[in-house]
Amino acid sequence: MNEEADRTFRVEEVDSVSPPPRARVEDAESDAEKLGRKKDYLEGFLAKKPDSVPAGEPGGALHDAVIDALKDIFDPEIPVNIYDLGLIYGVDVTGEGDVAISMTLTTPHCPVAESMPGEVELRVGAVPGVRDAQVQITWDPPWDPSKMSDEARLELGML
Repeated sequence: MNEEADRTFRVEEVDSVSPPPRARVEDAESDAEKLGRKKDYLEGFLAKKPDSVPAGEPGGALHDAVIDALKDIFDPEIPVNIYDLGLIYGVDVTGEGDVAISMTLTTPHCPVAESMPGEVELRVGAVPGVRDAQVQITWDPPWDPSKMSDEARLELGML
C-alpha cells in the first residue's frame, strides 16, 4: 500500500496566479556595462605578449622590423606594398642578424625585375640589427592575385 501512496499527486487549486514580471528595456545591460564586464578579460588577453620570442622568429622584434621595412616598399605599377601584394614568400632571420628573403614578381617581364631585389636588400639591410640581407627571386609558385592580402584586395577594389 505504501507504493500506491508514493505514486499519487497532490493537487492544489488556486483562484489566480500573478503574471511573471516583464522584461524592461531599462533593466537590460547597457553597452558600457557589458564592455566593463568584458574589459578585464579582453585587456589581459590582448596585452599578453608571447613568452620570450627570439628576435629573429616570427613575432620577434627584428623579424617584425624586417616585415615593416618590406611593407614600406611599393610596387611602382600597383599602389600596394610588396608584402601585402603577396610577393614575399619567406623571411628567414638568423640569430646573428642575417636575413634571407624569398620573393617573386608579378611577371617575369616586370619592369622592375632588375631593380626591385636590390631595393629590397637595401631597405632590409638598413633595419637596425640586420647584419646582411639577401634576396632570392623565385618563379615557383608563380604569383597570382590570390596571394594578395585582404587589405591589398580592398585597396584595389577587388573585394
